[in-house]
Amino acid sequence: MMRTIEVLIAIIIITGAFIISSFYAVLPWPRQVSPLNIKRLALTTLQTLDSDYSLSLAAFDVDNASLWGDLQVALSASLPPNIVYNLTVYEVGTGEDGSELYVPKKSISNAESLGLTTDSSSYMVASSNVTFNVIPEKIGEREGGGTLYILNCSDAPGWWITGYTAHSLAEDLYKLLSPYFVNTVMVQNTEQLARILNNQTLQGETVRNAVIINTCGEAVPIPSAYCQAPYNANSYARYFYFLGEKVREYNWTWCSIVGYPFYYVSNTVDLAGSQNGWGIYGMVQTGGNGSIAFLRGLDNQTYDTRGSPVTDREDRANVTLTQTAIDACNYYGIYPSVYQTSTRALTDSIRATYNLTVGIHILNPTSDGYNPGTLYNHVFHGSSTITGSFLALGLTRTPDIRLTAIGLLSYYKPRLYRSEYTAYGTSRLVILQLGLVGGV
Repeated sequence: MMRTIEVLIAIIIITGAFIISSFYAVLPWPRQVSPLNIKRLALTTLQTLDSDYSLSLAAFDVDNASLWGDLQVALSASLPPNIVYNLTVYEVGTGEDGSELYVPKKSISNAESLGLTTDSSSYMVASSNVTFNVIPEKIGEREGGGTLYILNCSDAPGWWITGYTAHSLAEDLYKLLSPYFVNTVMVQNTEQLARILNNQTLQGETVRNAVIINTCGEAVPIPSAYCQAPYNANSYARYFYFLGEKVREYNWTWCSIVGYPFYYVSNTVDLAGSQNGWGIYGMVQTGGNGSIAFLRGLDNQTYDTRGSPVTDREDRANVTLTQTAIDACNYYGIYPSVYQTSTRALTDSIRATYNLTVGIHILNPTSDGYNPGTLYNHVFHGSSTITGSFLALGLTRTPDIRLTAIGLLSYYKPRLYRSEYTAYGTSRLVILQLGLVGGV
């Protein structure tokens, strides 16, 4: 009984203390608990007003009463009722001593005073008369070389370029990448390919240090001169070994845009009686031996096709762009999907086997040791000199040439030079000052 009384007394004391403390407690104003960020509100309001360029138009047409009337209505509608404002437009100029001058051109307000609690944000607008131009730096103009070869061979069928032709891919690649290279040359047939393989120019370009993009997918064009011994050994794996040697000798960057690299050879004339196992004539399947032979030629190893497979067949859905590639997308304005599907990724173990280093990862490596999209550099042990490079995008069937473009641009990093024309008097500064009135 006594314990029950003690508990009741304790409850009465605690309750009484709570009631007395609540009576004398001074609670903060709502604006102190959740203060209004006036500066951020001002900037957001300016950005909203200029979302359809209404603010920019009004800033350069200060005598247009209709524009400014609409702007004032929009401004009042954008702000809470307890916010007053003053919006001022300044013309940006240069003084005789080179300093910047800000000359007020127009001002509107809905109150004589903004009160004690005020803040402001500024926003720069540009005239619609301003024109901009972007001039890209040319790859190779600093180091030498700078030729982009796009294999557009009319006598070589493609494979695993579902939904496209080699010609359409070549045209799109030309539009995307030609502004970034000193020379861009379309290789129109396998006879022209044979010429550059023998260090002969097609249009006076530099053959060495070139980038070669194969638009035929898993198939690689083969000139007539190489559709015979010794290059036809092991279903033309010996030809791929020869290509590896040339990539090393000329310091080329060879680009495989989809699927297995070096999986078929193609020539509609000399291989007219052969089909790749799927009814596409003019092709011979080399299989996985092609990649091994190419890498052995690149590394100056003796010719052989034996060795561990360098590619995987696992369906890897949702492989993703690396942050480096995403940054390049934003810089160059080329936007492939962040998510891709890869079924022909190369194993990371090829780096140790063939003296390769990673120039750049375009797609993030997988947790089980495969690289679905990577540009490799060949570097002999004890040397920092690159002797040939190899871009492999082991993606599924449908090629996205934007990935090839982003891979090359994020590796070579050509700079963009922006130029502004008709620049005099084309910038105006808008300052929106807000004040908080009334209420707590």
